Amino acid sequence: MSHRQIFYQIVFGTKNREATISEAHCEELYKYIWGVIKNNKCKLYRINGVEDHIHIFSDLHPSISLANYVKDIKVASSIWMKECGKFSKFKGWQDKYGAFTYSIKEKDVIINYVKNQKEHHKSESFYDEYKRLLIENGIEFDEKYLL
Repeated sequence: MSHRQIFYQIVFGTKNREATISEAHCEELYKYIWGVIKNNKCKLYRINGVEDHIHIFSDLHPSISLANYVKDIKVASSIWMKECGKFSKFKGWQDKYGAFTYSIKEKDVIINYVKNQKEHHKSESFYDEYKRLLIENGIEFDEKYLL
């Protein structure tokens, strides 16, 4: 039996960062995404977001690549959101995403961070948050590609 511990915080936004995830139906979206995560043999620890982006904190099963995992989540949820009729302004997800790894020691901190997204974004924009996450994780970036 193989053992693993691969924690990821995955962050991605709506196309053009438009506020198209209605608070009235976001819990349904999160439950749908949870199903996609389970189908990929991964475990969801927390999902949350605001009108223009979401955060997923989960493990990653070794049989799936990170790129395929995020693609499955984005493609399936995008189709569902467009077909269910509850996200009428949703045009799709942005092409890119951020994925940040964490240790078991940071697990509870990240769960609480994701849990408190709505409160957190009263004082920090998605742009500033994403830029901060890149810097905190030592990821080089060109600011012109963050817009």
